[in-house]
Amino acid sequence: MTTKTRNLGDILKEFRQHRLVMQQELQKVIIGQDEVIEQIFAAIFTRGHCLLEGVPGLAKTLMVSTLAQILELGFKRIQFTPDLMPSDITGTNVLDEDEHGRRSFRFVEGPVFTNILLADEINRTPPKTQAALLQAMQEHEVTVGQVTYPLPEPFFTIATQNPIEQEGTYPLPEAQLDRFMFNIKVDYPSLDEEEQILASTTRGEQAEVSKVLSSRAILNLQKLVSSVAVSEYIIKYVASLVRATRPKDPTAPQFVRELVDWGAGPRAGQFLIHGGKALAAMDGRFTVAIEDVQKVAEPVLRHRVSTNFQAQAEGLATEDIIARLMEEIPVPEIPKYSGKD
Repeated sequence: MTTKTRNLGDILKEFRQHRLVMQQELQKVIIGQDEVIEQIFAAIFTRGHCLLEGVPGLAKTLMVSTLAQILELGFKRIQFTPDLMPSDITGTNVLDEDEHGRRSFRFVEGPVFTNILLADEINRTPPKTQAALLQAMQEHEVTVGQVTYPLPEPFFTIATQNPIEQEGTYPLPEAQLDRFMFNIKVDYPSLDEEEQILASTTRGEQAEVSKVLSSRAILNLQKLVSSVAVSEYIIKYVASLVRATRPKDPTAPQFVRELVDWGAGPRAGQFLIHGGKALAAMDGRFTVAIEDVQKVAEPVLRHRVSTNFQAQAEGLATEDIIARLMEEIPVPEIPKYSGKD
């Protein structure tokens, strides 16, 4: 028992070190955005997908492409446009003719056959094309005709969208939004960070980043993260939090019933626990703490809770509802050990 615990402790320490090295390498190119980077790492180590939301010029695309270099993974970028077709993402069958004149169909893989797929400005393409990613994101496979092709592992989608542009955009369907583990808001840098960005990007120099992890190492770390312990009190807290977002649930607070149209589904609870596990493992800890769940609550719930007209009239965003929920939902009490059977 002791040996096993010590070995797991060593593995988690090593994992924590890898994560710090990854962050250092990424920060050679990306200045600031520590919280965004932490959430992307958490998604990667739990087989999750991310939706990055921020105004143009905040280095969202650069962040993802640099991450692919650090992780020694296959990387493809799709620029989503209104005329993009589903086959432009998944691939298509082409007719080949051999030297004997025999014809046969051959499947040509689309850009989705990679490890990290950057879906740039995903809301610029119609829902029909957006839906081409649904099977890939959920089952990690693509069906073309009557044949299903597995995607390489690990596979994760990181999509970006611009929140301020409304013309020529198509809001993501709820089924697609729900498949994203995190909706990550990429905000403006602080004054110091912006000065550093201006100084470093106008010199004409390009930072070199080193490879940190291979695809096999990432798959092993994903298994490690999934083995992090979650107590029944964490599960109860997560269930209470998610159920409280639903206006028709008996446990929902009065303000949720008044201000929310619909709340989060069970997948939100799964992602809260997965995110908590990732944060604990990245910190070198064996078990998930309440604080881990609270830290990932906003990016997990932000795109799963829909506010109504009354909330909008009062100037309340989804983040305000989540923050209030975090204050009102009680943390389950852990019974004290009395020493008696």
